[in-house]
Amino acid sequence: MSEINEKVAIVTGGSRGIGSAIAIRLAADGFTVVVNYAKNAAKAQESIAAIESAGGKAVAIQGDVSDPDDVAMLFAETKRKFGHIDVVVHCAGIMPMAPIAPRGLADFDKVISTNLRGAFLVLAEAAVNVGKGGRIVALSTSVIAKSFPNYGPYIASKAGVEGLVRVLANELRGRDITVNAVAPGPVGTELFLDGKTLEQIDQIAKVAPLERLGTPEDIARVVAFLAGPDGAWVHAQVLRANGGFA
Repeated sequence: MSEINEKVAIVTGGSRGIGSAIAIRLAADGFTVVVNYAKNAAKAQESIAAIESAGGKAVAIQGDVSDPDDVAMLFAETKRKFGHIDVVVHCAGIMPMAPIAPRGLADFDKVISTNLRGAFLVLAEAAVNVGKGGRIVALSTSVIAKSFPNYGPYIASKAGVEGLVRVLANELRGRDITVNAVAPGPVGTELFLDGKTLEQIDQIAKVAPLERLGTPEDIARVVAFLAGPDGAWVHAQVLRANGGFA
């Protein structure tokens, strides 16, 4: 059981990429971090090891964010272990490319299940379990503004996430809990790089005025701001952390 003055954060999708960087940063800021992962226990343990090697505290809890029983278990187990939940960062997501065409339906269903249904379930449990003064942050995407071909399912899912964030912010009126989204631009993660040529990656990197891909740590800093004391007056917002990409 953690001490009562220790803050506890859940990071879904915390085993790799942006989620791992967020978990590591929150641990560095003094949070005990629950690293949620779907399947890859080895990657989750890499996040835990990085946190512990820097003197932080973390545990890994497996669970599929699209499964209501798994999500309920994630929150219940966190409260059983630590007694309370202060911050929830919903980062778990997938990004299959598919056209808006009949042959894209299977990918659409898959991405909506993980990205949008998962966000609904995690935000719903966060609304019940996060205490006064708590923070809820969901990850969206700046690619919403670009409307690139084959991004239809992904953009639809993340536009839905932004809608859920704004509604939940109103539903939690009077609870002193902030609800926000962070919308990264292109970030050099496995999720982004998969299936792209070096030429494509270079072209995308040059789109933003800062002329580089973001790093997971760039996004983790923004989330840490929202989760920390300086973010207390930011509520119902979408912070587009993208180097000017959109």
